[in-house]
Amino acid sequence: MQLPLFPLKSIFFPGETVPLHIFEERYKQLIQDCRKEAMTFGIPVYIYDQIAYGTEVQLVEVVNTYEGGEMDVVCVGRQVFKILSFENQMEGKLYPGGIIEFLEGLNDASDELKQSVLERIQELYALMDVPFTPIPLKKFNMYSLVHKIGLSYEQEYELLQMPKESNRLRFINSHLLATIAVLKEVNRAKGAIKMNGDFKNFDPLDFEDFKI
Repeated sequence: MQLPLFPLKSIFFPGETVPLHIFEERYKQLIQDCRKEAMTFGIPVYIYDQIAYGTEVQLVEVVNTYEGGEMDVVCVGRQVFKILSFENQMEGKLYPGGIIEFLEGLNDASDELKQSVLERIQELYALMDVPFTPIPLKKFNMYSLVHKIGLSYEQEYELLQMPKESNRLRFINSHLLATIAVLKEVNRAKGAIKMNGDFKNFDPLDFEDFKI
């Protein structure tokens, strides 16, 4: 299907709130069209000097409109897509568009895997001394936690392309385990540095024990 596109160096996930400041004329037109026709548009991720995957979003609200026509808008993420073709301007429009196909998501993760991820996140936050509100398993939504676990831009992009929830959670679990291991080592090193800076009583060596 054809979809208007708004390429950004940002990654948004399904269900995520997407705040945007609109100032270019082409995207002002895009928002006006969304308001009139209740259509959606896509935010493809600009990475590695290209755009290939992104997230469809739906306009929820125009929060502010400024004197020069600039706007603050709020959208919500819907589905992940892959770009099949791209055009700088859709016919009769100022904004770009392209032919896309949606990735078929599969919610195949077990409760055990979800619980494991939640426990690792809680452990990570405890190591960082950051408050964490426990999340009931029934309300677990991986996408709401993605930006809060220290993934790099590249890792988030890799995650965006995974249609299976089980694969996404295993990917996150591996990241969390690695990050926790690093933090534990840092904390151990900090403790050792602090300890070595304190005055302590050491038992002197008895030179009579040495044989030359």
